[in-house]
Amino acid sequence: MISTLDLDIRPGSGVGMFELGASLWAVIDMLRGLQHLFPQVEVKFDPDNSATTPVILHLRPHLDLLFSGYHQRLHTICVRRLREPHPPLTLRYKNTVISSAAEPLVRVHVSRTFGPTYPGDELKYPGIWFSFDGDGVNEGFKGGITHMEQRTQEVKHIFVRQKPVDGEERDALDEVLPCPIMHGDISSAIIKVIHEGVHFNFYSSTLHLLARIGVTTAQDLTIDLGPPSRVHHKEDERMTIHSPNPQAFEDEGSTDYFYNYFHHGVDFLISGQTHIVRKIIIHSNVPGSPLFQRYKRCPWELEGKPEDDEDDSPPRKHFYDKFEMMSHFLSPQEPPPSMLLDRTDEYDNVTLASSTTRLYGYDGVILEVNEASQVVTVILF
Repeated sequence: MISTLDLDIRPGSGVGMFELGASLWAVIDMLRGLQHLFPQVEVKFDPDNSATTPVILHLRPHLDLLFSGYHQRLHTICVRRLREPHPPLTLRYKNTVISSAAEPLVRVHVSRTFGPTYPGDELKYPGIWFSFDGDGVNEGFKGGITHMEQRTQEVKHIFVRQKPVDGEERDALDEVLPCPIMHGDISSAIIKVIHEGVHFNFYSSTLHLLARIGVTTAQDLTIDLGPPSRVHHKEDERMTIHSPNPQAFEDEGSTDYFYNYFHHGVDFLISGQTHIVRKIIIHSNVPGSPLFQRYKRCPWELEGKPEDDEDDSPPRKHFYDKFEMMSHFLSPQEPPPSMLLDRTDEYDNVTLASSTTRLYGYDGVILEVNEASQVVTVILF
């Protein structure tokens, strides 16, 4: 017997276990444990601009989740195929069933439940609207339709998104406004390219963490960021071959370990001898890249030197800028020689359309770049 998918609808807030404003990383991570409810999940994105364009999760057959392009936050939830029996769908509003396999949701029931609203082909309320158009078939108002036929029109799609601000409906390409589910997440990571470190700012918090290479300790990170998702002892020493003194590097780094903060999109390499940060790795979570969904997107910015002592707005480049702009920002000359990296080499039977990235080294900064000129990782050392 197929179990019923039972979801409550919260206008302007969410549907079932899905909360508006949740990160793409958190939602996919949650879905891994809900395969009995959502066995078919499809991720859709624009491969040429995957760092800046929306991502859609299709949870067949009933749900489509739209995530904003820049901060990868759940923007719109679409509930569709309300009568599809595999699995059956039950929808509730304030603990009252409004739609089920036995009771279809029709226009008059929407009006009775949610009250009056402005006329139109759709019934729109703050944070939710109901469409009568089928999948590719216009089933809205038609010429000559009777009043009784209007009353019994079946709802085909339900859309839930944040409520309008100052009466203006938000566009599907807008970023999600800060909301409680974001509290404690990194709102921005300002990378100081003059070897000062990274300033981490957080949603709805006065906490501002400055992580500095050679200064910040493992204890500092635990106090400010909490315990890491994982502590990983460094084993990969392949980059030592490029060191001018590989033996000294190997002796010093053999006991180093990583603090992995997957839910923040940041790694810290920590000295095994001094327990001080040696490297900071920040991830962009670009769809289609080898590390996609291993880390949440960290919204980072590269900040250059101020033009003078009175300059309170130094130049910056953002995670969504193309590599060519980043490279010129870091060094006006031609880009440095690059090294090829294929992260699928360590795994058998794993193939990606674009598995190879390039590493470009600058003063204290390494950029990992994919074939679409998107910076997928920034390494500070």
